[in-house]
Amino acid sequence: MMIAPIDTPRMTLDGLKQEALADLALLGYPNAPWLNDLPRPDAADVADVIIVGGGQSGITIAAALKWDGLRHIRVLDSCAPGAEGPWLTFARMEELRTPKTQVGNEFNVVNLSVRRWFETRYGHQAWADLSRIPRTDWKAYLDWYADVFEIAITNHCEVLNVAPQGDLIAVTTRMGGRIETSLARTVVLATGYDGAGVWRVPPFISAALSPDRFDHTNGPVDFDALKGLRVGVLGHGASAFDNAIKALEAGAAAVDLCFRRARLPRTNPHRAVETPGMMTHYPDLSENIRWDIARFFRSADQPPPVRSFETAMSLENFRLRPATPWLEVSQQADAIHVTTSDGVLEFDHLLLATGMDVDLAVRPELRTIHDKVALWGERYTPQDGSEDARLARFPYLDGFYGFIPKDPGDAWVSRVFAFNSSSFVSHGPHSTSISGHKHAVPRLVRGVLRRLLLDREAVILPELKAYISADLPIPDDFEMVLAEANRQPERSPETGKPAMRSGA
Repeated sequence: MMIAPIDTPRMTLDGLKQEALADLALLGYPNAPWLNDLPRPDAADVADVIIVGGGQSGITIAAALKWDGLRHIRVLDSCAPGAEGPWLTFARMEELRTPKTQVGNEFNVVNLSVRRWFETRYGHQAWADLSRIPRTDWKAYLDWYADVFEIAITNHCEVLNVAPQGDLIAVTTRMGGRIETSLARTVVLATGYDGAGVWRVPPFISAALSPDRFDHTNGPVDFDALKGLRVGVLGHGASAFDNAIKALEAGAAAVDLCFRRARLPRTNPHRAVETPGMMTHYPDLSENIRWDIARFFRSADQPPPVRSFETAMSLENFRLRPATPWLEVSQQADAIHVTTSDGVLEFDHLLLATGMDVDLAVRPELRTIHDKVALWGERYTPQDGSEDARLARFPYLDGFYGFIPKDPGDAWVSRVFAFNSSSFVSHGPHSTSISGHKHAVPRLVRGVLRRLLLDREAVILPELKAYISADLPIPDDFEMVLAEANRQPERSPETGKPAMRSGA
């Protein structure tokens, strides 16, 4: 979907940036720094917060922390500059799923909003005509947003481990083959939808085929190589439809989209929980309710985006196959044979929209911490009939997205915050999504500031007693001047009036 920029804009995007900065200044951005340097020789090299991930969550969190007076914030991302997040890589839809009115990372500053950005670039009517925000425009807006807040992202930076080092957190990274360790007081993992594990290829497929015969849809796909091939897609969500469309547009001979359900979901339950009350106070719900909501979302799922569905159904050589679970896959001389309940299907290549496997141990940044954090399966006993092995593997986070240690001796893990898919059960299926930022980011920021304040508890009173601020412009000899001014003049006994001093 191509939208032409307006020919004679009222204002450029750089002008909008200046207006946004003026608005921020009127609202007191940024707050004065309040966190003193650590009393150690390397204090200048210790970050207040290291944020792992420079996508939409990472830059929004960094902006909020800067607003609240933190000076030393580092944002790390493994991708190249401009490629942070999924928007220019494995996200292949034309437009966002989130309604355009439920985007909330602008902190109620109108000139920071995606609407004002979009109207500046394309005009007011273009926004009025828009149903959903185009994916590539959303990424362009995020880059502009990061520029407004002067958020520097360290790119091509792979995080290999997060571990304790004294009373700090050591973040081990690799950049260009060089291994380095950076220190931080706190760490935020803004690592996206796969932050709690890895994109999953069912073992019965990966064991049967060579790796060049299949791709996970949330990874790199050489669509040009699919020209003239018969492609089988497993899955029914947004990723399945978007990749099917890309395959056919690249010249695939045919695409069959198969899924187990008898029919596609018609209703998106995420819209039902996107209320201020639910999204702000979700972690205050009881464990039973949160567990049951997570189970409901696992079973109900959500439909593909309307535009993706309509586009796929309009394409020749696209076939939708509901009630078609894949029971067995084998590589034959002529084709890949997929056994289903309705017979055998033959393909030349498979695209697997099979989601994420929850497994903290496979995440490199969690190499040290993964077996030290509490899991839902260890802290909560489901009612009879509501057990779920997948949900049990999610970490049990505190009310601010912080990890909770299994052993009190590993208290350092509470300095690490998981603003990613790890929060699915603890904070709900929506909280780290675009529509959740308005409500969830302030909670995460409160948690980080709370941790940093509690670390300083022992020095608060001494610093308070030593605090000096010349709020009143009083000279040093003020007491002497005041005493002289308050001296009572001698009075004449005859008249009662002030007497003339000698020498006057």
